[in-house]
Parts: sequence; C-alpha cells; structure tokens
Amino acid sequence: VQLQASGGGLVQAGGSLRLSCVAAGSIFSIAPTGWYRQAPGERRELVAHINSDGSTNYVDSVKGRFTISRDIPKNTVFLQMDNLKPEDTALYYCKRNERLGMNEYDYWGQGTLVTVSS
Repeated sequence: VQLQASGGGLVQAGGSLRLSCVAAGSIFSIAPTGWYRQAPGERRELVAHINSDGSTNYVDSVKGRFTISRDIPKNTVFLQMDNLKPEDTALYYCKRNERLGMNEYDYWGQGTLVTVSS
C-alpha cells in the first residue's frame, strides 16, 4: 500500500488549505486514517483521525478549524484546514491502518509541508 499526500503550501494566517491522502494498492476501500504533523524540534502529533465507521476525532487545538473527510470510491482522505494559524506550520503526514487476519499494518505517506505566515 502506498499513500500519496499532497496539498501543502504557503498561506497567510486566516487562510485555508486542503490536504489529500490517496491510498493505492490496498484491498480495503475503507481503513482508519489519521493526519499527523511534526513541527521542527517537536514530536509528531495526531491532528485528526477518521475511523472505519466514519466517526472522527481531533486534537483540541484544531477543533472547529480542521475537518477530516473521505471519498471512499477514490480511496482518498482529506484534511480541510481553515482559519490557519502560524502554529499550524509543520510537515503533515497521513497514516493508514489496516488489519489482515491477526496482523496489523501502518502505512505512512510522505510529508506535505504547510507553512502559515503571520
């Protein structure tokens, strides 16, 4: 399974970006997927997550500003980021979790850089 993350860029504070994470090569059309971010010198943190049943979770700092969603036929998970703040600047990664029998696999996409200027 390969994940392709895209959509990052440079935006002014208050602006918006939409990240996309496309999964290729999976036998599953639905799988739990999360968006993570890592700022320089910081630990990677989970920002938003969408479960197989479609339920979502967000870290407190992005609640009300970020929305995670998916397009099942396209095997794509999105992260809509509105009202961006300079502290949202980070490398954003998507991670997909799949279970096959007794085995569990995590697949990571390459990072996409989000830079928010003040």
